[in-house]
Amino acid sequence: MAVVTHSHDLIPSEITPPEVARPRLLVLAVSLVSAAMAMGFVGLLSVYIAQRADVISTGERWLPDGVDIPLTQPNFMGVTLAFSVITIWWALYAVRKNDNGNAYLAFALSLLFGFAFIAQTAYLFTIMEIEIAADPRGVLFYAIIGTHIVMMIAAMMYAAMTALRTLGGDYNSRQFEGVLSMAIFWTVTVALYGVMWYVIYIMK
Repeated sequence: MAVVTHSHDLIPSEITPPEVARPRLLVLAVSLVSAAMAMGFVGLLSVYIAQRADVISTGERWLPDGVDIPLTQPNFMGVTLAFSVITIWWALYAVRKNDNGNAYLAFALSLLFGFAFIAQTAYLFTIMEIEIAADPRGVLFYAIIGTHIVMMIAAMMYAAMTALRTLGGDYNSRQFEGVLSMAIFWTVTVALYGVMWYVIYIMK
C-alpha cells in the first residue's frame, strides 16, 4: 500500500530566518570621504587657476623664468594610474569570485603601479627645477602635486590593508564591502590626477 506524504509533513517545525543584509556603511563612509577629498583638491586647483589668471592678465609668463614642465613624465604617470584602475577593479572581481590567486596578483600589480607613479613624480620634481623660496608660484606647484602624492600613498596603504584582510579570509564572495570601498577611493584618487594633469601639466 502506497504511503501518501503530505507537503506540510516536509516542512520543518523551525525555519532559520534568512541572514539580514548588512547595510554598506563602509562604502557610504568611504564615498563621502572621497567626495570631501575631491572637493578640497578641486578647491586647491581653483586657487591655482585664479593665481595663474592674475599673473597672465599682467602680460607675465606664468611659469618662472627658465622653468619648463615636460609632458613625457606626466603622460606616463597618467597611463600608469589608468592601468592601476583596471587592476584594482580586477582585485574586486576576483574577490567576488573567491579567486584569491588572481586577487593577490591584482593587489600586487596595483601597488606596483602606485609605487611607479610616485617614483615618476619624484623624478619629475628633479627636472622641473621650480624653487619654492625663489618664487611663490612654486608653493602652489608643490602643494598641489604633494597633496595628490599623499592621497596616492593613503590609497596604497588602504589597498595593502585590504589585501592582508583578504589573505586572512575577511573578504570573499559574500563579504566584499571593504574591497569595494577601497576600489572607490583608489578610482577617485586617479580621477583627481586626471584633473591635475590638465590644470598643471597641460595648461602650465
